[in-house]
Amino acid sequence: MNRRVKVVVPVVLILIAAAVGGYYLVQHNKAAPTDKTDKTAQAEVLYTCAMHPFIIKDSPGTCPICGMELIKKVAGAEMSDEDRKMLGHISMSPTQAVMANVATVPVDFVPLSKEINATGIVQYDQSRQAKVTAWVAGRIDRLNVNTVGAYVSKGRAVAELYSPDLVAAQQEYLLARRSREQFQKSSIASISQGGEGLVASARQRLKLMGVRDAQIAGLERAGEPNIRLPIYTPLSGVVIEKLVQEGQYVNVGDTLFSIADLSRVWVEVEVYENEFSFVNMGQRVEIISQSYPGQTFSGRVSFIYPFLDPKTRTVKVRVEMANPGLKLKTDMFVTAQIKAPLGNALAVPASAVMDTGKRQVVWVETQPGMFEPRDVQAGARVGDKVQILSGLNRGDKVAVSGGYLIDSESQLTSGSGGGGHEGHAGAPSSAPGAPATGIPAAPPQSPAPPAGGHDGHGAPPSPPSSGNGKGDGMSMDDMKM
Repeated sequence: MNRRVKVVVPVVLILIAAAVGGYYLVQHNKAAPTDKTDKTAQAEVLYTCAMHPFIIKDSPGTCPICGMELIKKVAGAEMSDEDRKMLGHISMSPTQAVMANVATVPVDFVPLSKEINATGIVQYDQSRQAKVTAWVAGRIDRLNVNTVGAYVSKGRAVAELYSPDLVAAQQEYLLARRSREQFQKSSIASISQGGEGLVASARQRLKLMGVRDAQIAGLERAGEPNIRLPIYTPLSGVVIEKLVQEGQYVNVGDTLFSIADLSRVWVEVEVYENEFSFVNMGQRVEIISQSYPGQTFSGRVSFIYPFLDPKTRTVKVRVEMANPGLKLKTDMFVTAQIKAPLGNALAVPASAVMDTGKRQVVWVETQPGMFEPRDVQAGARVGDKVQILSGLNRGDKVAVSGGYLIDSESQLTSGSGGGGHEGHAGAPSSAPGAPATGIPAAPPQSPAPPAGGHDGHGAPPSPPSSGNGKGDGMSMDDMKM
Protein backbone atom coordinates (compact mmCIF):
# COMPACT_ATOMS: atom_id res chain seq x y z
CA MET A 1 0.00 0.00 0.00
CA ASN A 2 2.75 2.38 0.92
CA ARG A 3 4.53 1.38 -2.29
CA ARG A 4 1.44 2.29 -4.35
CA VAL A 5 1.14 5.62 -2.59
CA LYS A 6 4.76 6.38 -3.34
CA VAL A 7 4.22 5.61 -7.01
CA VAL A 8 0.96 7.64 -7.35
CA VAL A 9 2.26 10.83 -5.70
CA PRO A 10 5.04 11.46 -8.23
CA VAL A 11 2.67 10.79 -11.09
CA VAL A 12 0.18 13.31 -9.73
CA LEU A 13 2.91 15.88 -9.28
CA ILE A 14 4.08 15.34 -12.84
CA LEU A 15 0.53 15.78 -14.14
CA ILE A 16 0.09 18.96 -12.11
CA ALA A 17 3.39 20.33 -13.39
CA ALA A 18 2.44 19.48 -16.94
CA ALA A 19 -0.92 21.21 -16.56
CA VAL A 20 0.68 24.33 -15.08
CA GLY A 21 3.32 24.38 -17.81
CA GLY A 22 0.72 23.93 -20.53
CA TYR A 23 -1.39 26.78 -19.16
CA TYR A 24 1.64 29.08 -19.04
CA LEU A 25 2.59 28.10 -22.58
CA VAL A 26 -0.90 28.84 -23.87
CA GLN A 27 -0.95 32.24 -22.22
CA HIS A 28 2.49 33.06 -23.60
CA ASN A 29 1.48 32.08 -27.12
CA LYS A 30 -1.62 34.29 -26.91
CA ALA A 31 0.45 37.30 -25.91
CA ALA A 32 3.18 36.72 -28.56
CA PRO A 33 1.04 37.41 -31.70
CA THR A 34 -0.18 40.66 -30.19
CA ASP A 35 3.37 41.85 -29.76
CA LYS A 36 4.21 40.72 -33.29
CA THR A 37 1.14 42.52 -34.63
CA ASP A 38 2.15 45.70 -32.83
CA LYS A 39 5.65 45.45 -34.26
CA THR A 40 4.26 44.83 -37.74
CA ALA A 41 1.88 47.77 -37.46
CA GLN A 42 4.73 49.90 -36.21
CA ALA A 43 6.91 48.73 -39.08
CA GLU A 44 4.23 49.69 -41.61
CA VAL A 45 4.52 53.38 -40.65
CA LEU A 46 6.91 54.68 -43.32
CA TYR A 47 8.13 58.11 -44.39
CA THR A 48 8.60 59.31 -47.95
CA CYS A 49 9.48 62.47 -49.88
CA ALA A 50 6.70 64.32 -51.65
CA MET A 51 9.08 65.28 -54.46
CA HIS A 52 10.76 61.88 -54.77
CA PRO A 53 8.32 59.11 -53.82
CA PHE A 54 10.94 56.40 -54.31
CA ILE A 55 12.69 57.64 -51.14
CA ILE A 56 11.17 55.59 -48.30
CA LYS A 57 12.36 55.55 -44.70
CA ASP A 58 11.05 54.03 -41.50
CA SER A 59 11.83 57.13 -39.45
CA PRO A 60 11.17 60.87 -39.94
CA GLY A 61 13.84 63.12 -41.39
CA THR A 62 14.71 64.98 -44.56
CA CYS A 63 15.00 63.86 -48.16
CA PRO A 64 18.61 63.11 -49.15
CA ILE A 65 17.99 64.62 -52.61
CA CYS A 66 16.06 67.85 -52.09
CA GLY A 67 16.26 68.25 -48.34
CA MET A 68 12.48 68.46 -47.81
CA GLU A 69 10.84 67.08 -44.69
CA LEU A 70 9.63 63.52 -45.17
CA ILE A 71 5.92 62.92 -44.87
CA LYS A 72 4.27 59.98 -43.13
CA LYS A 73 3.18 57.16 -45.38
CA VAL A 74 1.12 54.40 -43.81
CA ALA A 75 0.44 51.29 -45.88
CA GLY A 76 -3.23 50.99 -46.75
CA ALA A 77 -3.98 54.58 -45.74
CA GLU A 78 -4.81 57.39 -48.14
CA MET A 79 -2.69 60.53 -48.29
CA SER A 80 -4.04 63.84 -47.16
CA ASP A 81 -5.03 66.51 -49.66
CA GLU A 82 -1.90 68.49 -48.85
CA ASP A 83 0.36 65.47 -49.41
CA ARG A 84 -1.49 64.63 -52.60
CA LYS A 85 -1.04 68.19 -53.83
CA MET A 86 2.66 68.17 -53.00
CA LEU A 87 3.19 65.10 -55.17
CA GLY A 88 2.43 67.27 -58.20
CA HIS A 89 5.36 69.57 -57.43
CA ILE A 90 8.84 69.16 -58.85
CA SER A 91 11.95 70.30 -57.02
CA MET A 92 15.22 71.02 -58.82
CA SER A 93 18.58 72.04 -57.48
CA PRO A 94 20.40 74.99 -59.08
CA THR A 95 22.75 72.59 -60.84
CA GLN A 96 19.86 70.57 -62.24
CA ALA A 97 18.09 73.75 -63.40
CA VAL A 98 21.21 74.85 -65.29
CA MET A 99 21.74 71.43 -66.86
CA ALA A 100 18.08 71.24 -67.90
CA ASN A 101 18.20 74.80 -69.30
CA VAL A 102 15.27 75.88 -67.11
CA ALA A 103 14.53 79.60 -67.30
CA THR A 104 11.64 81.56 -65.81
CA VAL A 105 10.02 84.92 -66.56
CA PRO A 106 7.39 86.85 -64.56
CA VAL A 107 3.87 87.15 -65.95
CA ASP A 108 2.89 90.73 -66.72
CA PHE A 109 0.41 92.83 -68.68
CA VAL A 110 1.62 93.73 -72.18
CA PRO A 111 -0.12 95.48 -75.09
CA LEU A 112 -1.16 92.85 -77.59
CA SER A 113 -2.28 93.18 -81.17
CA LYS A 114 -3.55 90.17 -83.10
CA GLU A 115 -2.07 90.04 -86.58
CA ILE A 116 -4.09 88.21 -89.20
CA ASN A 117 -2.39 87.27 -92.46
CA ALA A 118 -4.68 86.32 -95.32
CA THR A 119 -4.78 86.23 -99.09
CA GLY A 120 -7.02 88.40 -101.22
CA ILE A 121 -7.99 89.20 -104.80
CA VAL A 122 -8.30 92.69 -106.26
CA GLN A 123 -11.79 93.37 -107.63
CA TYR A 124 -13.65 96.27 -109.23
CA ASP A 125 -15.37 98.69 -106.91
CA GLN A 126 -18.95 97.81 -107.82
CA SER A 127 -20.16 101.24 -106.78
CA ARG A 128 -17.87 102.71 -109.44
CA GLN A 129 -19.03 100.68 -112.43
CA ALA A 130 -21.50 101.70 -115.14
CA LYS A 131 -22.83 100.64 -118.52
CA VAL A 132 -23.36 102.87 -121.54
CA THR A 133 -26.70 101.91 -123.14
CA ALA A 134 -28.82 103.06 -126.07
CA TRP A 135 -31.81 105.10 -124.91
CA VAL A 136 -33.34 104.99 -128.36
CA ALA A 137 -33.20 102.55 -131.28
CA GLY A 138 -30.90 103.48 -134.13
CA ARG A 139 -27.59 103.01 -135.91
CA ILE A 140 -24.10 103.58 -134.53
CA ASP A 141 -22.71 106.07 -137.02
CA ARG A 142 -19.50 106.78 -135.14
CA LEU A 143 -17.46 105.23 -132.29
CA ASN A 144 -15.06 107.49 -130.44
CA VAL A 145 -13.74 104.54 -128.35
CA ASN A 146 -12.65 101.45 -130.25
CA THR A 147 -10.59 99.46 -127.76
CA VAL A 148 -10.98 97.90 -124.33
CA GLY A 149 -8.80 99.58 -121.73
CA ALA A 150 -9.22 103.06 -123.16
CA TYR A 151 -9.84 105.80 -120.65
CA VAL A 152 -13.06 107.84 -121.10
CA SER A 153 -14.26 110.91 -119.24
CA LYS A 154 -17.73 111.83 -118.19
CA GLY A 155 -17.97 114.86 -120.49
CA ARG A 156 -16.73 113.10 -123.61
CA ALA A 157 -19.07 111.40 -126.11
CA VAL A 158 -18.14 107.76 -126.64
CA ALA A 159 -20.40 107.28 -129.69
CA GLU A 160 -22.84 109.03 -132.03
CA LEU A 161 -26.20 107.46 -132.85
CA TYR A 162 -28.59 108.12 -135.75
CA SER A 163 -32.24 107.48 -134.88
CA PRO A 164 -35.32 108.41 -136.96
CA ASP A 165 -37.40 108.50 -133.79
CA LEU A 166 -35.01 110.98 -132.26
CA VAL A 167 -35.10 113.22 -135.34
CA ALA A 168 -38.91 113.19 -135.25
CA ALA A 169 -38.92 114.07 -131.55
CA GLN A 170 -36.67 117.05 -132.20
CA GLN A 171 -38.93 118.30 -134.98
CA GLU A 172 -41.96 118.01 -132.70
CA TYR A 173 -40.17 120.09 -130.09
CA LEU A 174 -39.32 122.82 -132.57
CA LEU A 175 -42.93 122.80 -133.85
CA ALA A 176 -44.27 123.07 -130.31
CA ARG A 177 -42.11 126.13 -129.69
CA ARG A 178 -43.37 127.86 -132.84
CA SER A 179 -46.98 126.94 -131.95
CA ARG A 180 -46.55 128.41 -128.50
CA GLU A 181 -45.69 131.79 -129.98
CA GLN A 182 -48.90 131.71 -132.03
CA PHE A 183 -51.05 130.53 -129.10
CA GLN A 184 -49.73 133.33 -126.87
CA LYS A 185 -51.32 135.92 -129.22
CA SER A 186 -54.79 134.46 -128.58
CA SER A 187 -57.14 136.36 -126.25
CA ILE A 188 -58.56 133.11 -124.95
CA ALA A 189 -56.72 132.09 -121.79
CA SER A 190 -57.09 128.36 -122.32
CA ILE A 191 -55.53 128.58 -125.78
CA SER A 192 -52.69 130.90 -124.75
CA GLN A 193 -51.72 128.58 -121.88
CA GLY A 194 -52.05 125.40 -123.96
CA GLY A 195 -48.95 126.25 -125.96
CA GLU A 196 -46.78 125.96 -122.83
CA GLY A 197 -48.11 122.47 -122.24
CA LEU A 198 -47.15 121.32 -125.72
CA VAL A 199 -43.58 122.60 -125.34
CA ALA A 200 -43.13 120.95 -121.93
CA SER A 201 -44.45 117.62 -123.24
CA ALA A 202 -42.11 117.65 -126.29
CA ARG A 203 -39.15 118.61 -124.09
CA GLN A 204 -39.86 115.76 -121.66
CA ARG A 205 -39.93 113.26 -124.54
CA LEU A 206 -36.47 114.38 -125.70
CA LYS A 207 -35.04 113.95 -122.21
CA LEU A 208 -36.47 110.45 -122.01
CA MET A 209 -34.53 109.65 -125.20
CA GLY A 210 -31.27 110.67 -123.52
CA VAL A 211 -31.01 114.20 -124.82
CA ARG A 212 -29.34 116.51 -122.29
CA ASP A 213 -30.40 120.04 -121.41
CA ALA A 214 -27.33 121.44 -123.14
CA GLN A 215 -28.25 119.56 -126.30
CA ILE A 216 -31.82 120.87 -126.13
CA ALA A 217 -30.48 124.41 -125.77
CA GLY A 218 -28.33 123.84 -128.83
CA LEU A 219 -31.37 122.58 -130.71
CA GLU A 220 -33.25 125.73 -129.81
CA ARG A 221 -30.38 127.91 -131.05
CA ALA A 222 -29.93 125.96 -134.27
CA GLY A 223 -33.62 125.75 -135.05
CA GLU A 224 -33.20 122.43 -136.84
CA PRO A 225 -32.87 118.82 -135.64
CA ASN A 226 -29.51 117.18 -135.02
CA ILE A 227 -29.12 114.06 -137.16
CA ARG A 228 -26.63 112.38 -134.80
CA LEU A 229 -27.16 112.12 -131.06
CA PRO A 230 -23.94 112.05 -128.96
CA ILE A 231 -23.88 109.30 -126.31
CA TYR A 232 -22.00 110.05 -123.07
CA THR A 233 -20.66 107.79 -120.32
CA PRO A 234 -22.19 108.30 -116.84
CA LEU A 235 -18.75 108.27 -115.17
CA SER A 236 -15.07 108.59 -115.93
CA GLY A 237 -13.07 105.38 -116.05
CA VAL A 238 -11.63 102.60 -118.14
CA VAL A 239 -13.54 100.68 -120.81
CA ILE A 240 -13.61 97.09 -119.59
CA GLU A 241 -16.08 95.80 -122.19
CA LYS A 242 -16.93 96.89 -125.76
CA LEU A 243 -20.03 95.28 -127.28
CA VAL A 244 -20.77 97.23 -130.51
CA GLN A 245 -19.13 98.07 -133.80
CA GLU A 246 -19.48 101.15 -135.95
CA GLY A 247 -22.50 100.86 -138.26
CA GLN A 248 -24.27 98.39 -135.99
CA TYR A 249 -27.98 98.82 -135.28
CA VAL A 250 -29.05 98.72 -131.67
CA ASN A 251 -32.35 98.61 -129.85
CA VAL A 252 -33.52 100.48 -126.81
CA GLY A 253 -31.60 99.31 -123.75
CA ASP A 254 -28.73 97.55 -125.57
CA THR A 255 -25.34 97.86 -123.84
CA LEU A 256 -22.62 99.63 -125.83
CA PHE A 257 -19.77 99.77 -123.29
CA SER A 258 -18.94 98.80 -119.70
CA ILE A 259 -16.97 101.38 -117.74
CA ALA A 260 -15.12 100.98 -114.42
CA ASP A 261 -13.45 103.62 -112.28
CA LEU A 262 -10.20 102.01 -111.12
CA SER A 263 -9.02 104.92 -108.99
CA ARG A 264 -10.47 102.95 -106.07
CA VAL A 265 -10.72 99.16 -105.88
CA TRP A 266 -11.94 96.41 -103.59
CA VAL A 267 -9.78 93.65 -102.16
CA GLU A 268 -11.78 90.62 -101.08
CA VAL A 269 -9.77 88.93 -98.34
CA GLU A 270 -10.47 85.38 -97.16
CA VAL A 271 -10.11 85.07 -93.38
CA TYR A 272 -10.28 81.68 -91.64
CA GLU A 273 -13.21 81.05 -89.35
CA ASN A 274 -11.04 80.95 -86.21
CA GLU A 275 -9.76 84.47 -86.91
CA PHE A 276 -12.58 86.46 -88.47
CA SER A 277 -14.00 87.29 -85.03
CA PHE A 278 -11.04 89.66 -84.59
CA VAL A 279 -12.01 91.63 -87.72
CA ASN A 280 -14.22 94.70 -87.31
CA MET A 281 -15.60 97.38 -89.59
CA GLY A 282 -13.23 100.25 -90.23
CA GLN A 283 -10.06 98.38 -89.28
CA ARG A 284 -6.93 99.37 -91.17
CA VAL A 285 -5.59 96.75 -93.56
CA GLU A 286 -2.17 96.67 -95.20
CA ILE A 287 -1.96 95.15 -98.67
CA ILE A 288 1.27 93.75 -100.09
CA SER A 289 1.71 92.65 -103.70
CA GLN A 290 4.54 90.61 -105.15
CA SER A 291 4.48 92.92 -108.16
CA TYR A 292 5.69 95.83 -106.01
CA PRO A 293 8.24 94.55 -103.47
CA GLY A 294 8.74 96.85 -100.52
CA GLN A 295 5.60 98.88 -101.24
CA THR A 296 2.56 98.74 -98.98
CA PHE A 297 -0.98 99.81 -99.85
CA SER A 298 -3.50 100.60 -97.14
CA GLY A 299 -7.26 100.40 -96.92
CA ARG A 300 -10.17 99.94 -94.53
CA VAL A 301 -12.57 97.10 -93.85
CA SER A 302 -15.89 98.18 -95.38
CA PHE A 303 -17.92 94.97 -95.22
CA ILE A 304 -17.82 91.49 -93.71
CA TYR A 305 -19.82 88.98 -95.71
CA PRO A 306 -22.52 87.22 -93.66
CA PHE A 307 -21.75 83.72 -94.91
CA LEU A 308 -18.90 81.22 -94.75
CA ASP A 309 -17.46 79.18 -97.61
CA PRO A 310 -17.96 75.51 -96.60
CA LYS A 311 -15.10 74.33 -98.82
CA THR A 312 -12.35 76.68 -97.66
CA ARG A 313 -13.82 77.43 -94.20
CA THR A 314 -13.19 81.12 -94.73
CA VAL A 315 -15.20 84.34 -94.50
CA LYS A 316 -14.75 87.06 -97.09
CA VAL A 317 -13.85 90.52 -95.88
CA ARG A 318 -14.15 93.49 -98.23
CA VAL A 319 -11.42 96.12 -98.07
CA GLU A 320 -11.86 99.47 -99.86
CA MET A 321 -8.71 101.27 -100.84
CA ALA A 322 -7.24 103.86 -103.18
CA ASN A 323 -5.37 102.69 -106.26
CA PRO A 324 -2.79 105.39 -107.04
CA GLY A 325 -1.39 105.09 -110.53
CA LEU A 326 -3.78 102.18 -111.20
CA LYS A 327 -1.04 99.85 -109.94
CA LEU A 328 -3.41 97.26 -108.54
CA LYS A 329 -4.99 95.26 -111.33
CA THR A 330 -8.20 93.31 -111.07
CA ASP A 331 -7.87 89.60 -110.23
CA MET A 332 -4.38 90.22 -108.82
CA PHE A 333 -3.42 88.07 -105.82
CA VAL A 334 -2.26 90.05 -102.79
CA THR A 335 -1.44 89.45 -99.14
CA ALA A 336 -3.44 91.27 -96.49
CA GLN A 337 -2.33 92.01 -92.93
CA ILE A 338 -5.01 92.96 -90.42
CA LYS A 339 -3.96 94.08 -86.95
CA ALA A 340 -6.64 93.76 -84.27
CA PRO A 341 -5.67 95.48 -80.98
CA LEU A 342 -6.41 93.34 -77.92
CA GLY A 343 -5.42 95.96 -75.33
CA ASN A 344 -3.29 95.23 -72.28
CA ALA A 345 -3.55 91.56 -71.36
CA LEU A 346 -1.66 88.96 -69.35
CA ALA A 347 0.74 87.20 -71.68
CA VAL A 348 3.46 84.57 -71.48
CA PRO A 349 5.93 83.30 -74.08
CA ALA A 350 4.43 80.64 -76.30
CA SER A 351 7.11 78.15 -75.21
CA ALA A 352 5.73 78.26 -71.65
CA VAL A 353 2.34 76.77 -72.61
CA MET A 354 2.06 73.03 -73.16
CA ASP A 355 -1.07 71.96 -74.99
CA THR A 356 -2.07 68.35 -74.29
CA GLY A 357 -5.11 68.48 -76.56
CA LYS A 358 -7.50 68.61 -73.60
CA ARG A 359 -5.64 70.93 -71.27
CA GLN A 360 -3.19 73.80 -71.45
CA VAL A 361 -0.57 73.67 -68.72
CA VAL A 362 2.25 75.94 -67.57
CA TRP A 363 4.82 75.26 -64.86
CA VAL A 364 4.89 77.94 -62.17
CA GLU A 365 7.82 78.41 -59.81
CA THR A 366 6.22 78.67 -56.37
CA GLN A 367 9.53 78.66 -54.49
CA PRO A 368 13.12 78.82 -55.69
CA GLY A 369 13.71 75.53 -57.49
CA MET A 370 10.15 74.24 -56.90
CA PHE A 371 7.60 74.07 -59.72
CA GLU A 372 3.93 73.21 -59.79
CA PRO A 373 1.67 72.64 -62.84
CA ARG A 374 -1.08 75.20 -63.43
CA ASP A 375 -4.04 74.80 -65.79
CA VAL A 376 -4.61 77.95 -67.84
CA GLN A 377 -7.03 79.17 -70.47
CA ALA A 378 -5.10 80.56 -73.40
CA GLY A 379 -6.45 83.20 -75.74
CA ALA A 380 -4.98 84.58 -78.94
CA ARG A 381 -1.41 83.95 -79.95
CA VAL A 382 0.46 87.07 -81.03
CA GLY A 383 3.90 86.36 -82.42
CA ASP A 384 5.85 84.57 -79.68
CA LYS A 385 3.33 85.61 -76.99
CA VAL A 386 0.15 83.85 -75.84
CA GLN A 387 -2.70 85.70 -74.17
CA ILE A 388 -3.73 84.17 -70.82
CA LEU A 389 -7.41 84.52 -69.99
CA SER A 390 -7.37 82.69 -66.64
CA GLY A 391 -5.13 80.54 -64.45
CA LEU A 392 -2.26 82.97 -63.81
CA ASN A 393 -1.76 86.16 -61.87
CA ARG A 394 0.53 89.08 -62.47
CA GLY A 395 3.96 88.39 -61.01
CA ASP A 396 3.80 84.57 -61.26
CA LYS A 397 7.04 83.10 -62.56
CA VAL A 398 6.59 80.55 -65.33
CA ALA A 399 9.13 78.24 -66.95
CA VAL A 400 9.75 79.37 -70.53
CA SER A 401 12.40 76.78 -71.33
CA GLY A 402 12.93 73.31 -69.96
CA GLY A 403 9.19 72.97 -69.28
CA TYR A 404 8.95 69.69 -71.13
CA LEU A 405 11.83 68.27 -69.09
CA ILE A 406 10.05 69.32 -65.90
CA ASP A 407 6.88 67.73 -67.26
CA SER A 408 8.71 64.48 -67.99
CA GLU A 409 10.09 64.39 -64.47
CA SER A 410 6.60 65.00 -63.11
CA GLN A 411 5.20 62.05 -65.02
CA LEU A 412 8.00 59.77 -63.87
CA THR A 413 7.68 60.68 -60.21
CA SER A 414 3.87 60.58 -60.30
CA GLY A 415 3.81 57.05 -61.65
CA SER A 416 1.92 57.97 -64.81
CA GLY A 417 4.46 56.18 -66.93
CA GLY A 418 4.23 58.80 -69.64
CA GLY A 419 0.63 57.99 -70.34
CA GLY A 420 -0.71 61.51 -70.37
CA HIS A 421 -0.66 64.46 -67.99
CA GLU A 422 -2.72 63.09 -65.16
CA GLY A 423 0.31 63.44 -62.89
CA HIS A 424 -0.05 67.21 -63.06
CA ALA A 425 -2.90 67.03 -60.63
CA GLY A 426 -0.67 65.45 -58.02
CA ALA A 427 -2.10 61.94 -58.35
CA PRO A 428 -0.20 59.43 -56.23
CA SER A 429 1.15 56.11 -57.37
CA SER A 430 -1.34 53.29 -57.75
CA ALA A 431 0.09 51.33 -54.82
CA PRO A 432 1.28 53.00 -51.61
CA GLY A 433 4.96 52.56 -51.14
CA ALA A 434 5.48 51.38 -54.73
CA PRO A 435 8.32 52.90 -56.73
CA ALA A 436 7.56 55.43 -59.46
CA THR A 437 7.07 53.92 -62.89
CA GLY A 438 10.01 54.70 -65.13
CA ILE A 439 12.60 54.65 -62.26
CA PRO A 440 14.46 51.35 -62.62
CA ALA A 441 15.06 49.38 -59.46
CA ALA A 442 18.75 49.30 -58.66
CA PRO A 443 20.26 45.94 -57.66
CA PRO A 444 21.10 45.59 -53.96
CA GLN A 445 24.83 45.50 -54.59
CA SER A 446 24.85 48.90 -56.35
CA PRO A 447 25.89 51.55 -53.81
CA ALA A 448 25.15 54.61 -55.97
CA PRO A 449 22.20 55.95 -57.99
CA PRO A 450 22.24 55.81 -61.82
CA ALA A 451 24.83 58.05 -63.45
CA GLY A 452 22.22 60.05 -65.35
CA GLY A 453 20.72 61.52 -62.21
CA HIS A 454 17.25 61.02 -60.80
CA ASP A 455 15.51 63.35 -63.26
CA GLY A 456 16.51 61.64 -66.47
CA HIS A 457 17.85 64.87 -67.93
CA GLY A 458 21.52 64.04 -67.53
CA ALA A 459 21.85 66.46 -64.59
CA PRO A 460 23.76 65.04 -61.63
CA PRO A 461 22.00 65.50 -58.29
CA SER A 462 23.21 68.20 -55.96
CA PRO A 463 25.14 67.16 -52.87
CA PRO A 464 22.44 65.52 -50.75
CA SER A 465 21.88 65.67 -47.06
CA SER A 466 20.62 62.52 -45.37
CA GLY A 467 17.90 62.34 -42.85
CA ASN A 468 20.36 62.48 -39.99
CA GLY A 469 21.65 65.89 -41.12
CA LYS A 470 25.26 64.74 -41.47
CA GLY A 471 25.43 65.28 -45.22
CA ASP A 472 26.77 61.77 -45.86
CA GLY A 473 24.92 61.40 -49.20
CA MET A 474 22.14 59.09 -50.34
CA SER A 475 22.60 55.35 -49.93
CA MET A 476 20.50 52.43 -51.06
CA ASP A 477 19.10 52.23 -47.54
CA ASP A 478 17.33 55.52 -48.31
CA MET A 479 15.59 53.98 -51.33
CA LYS A 480 13.59 51.05 -50.06
CA MET A 481 12.15 50.02 -53.38
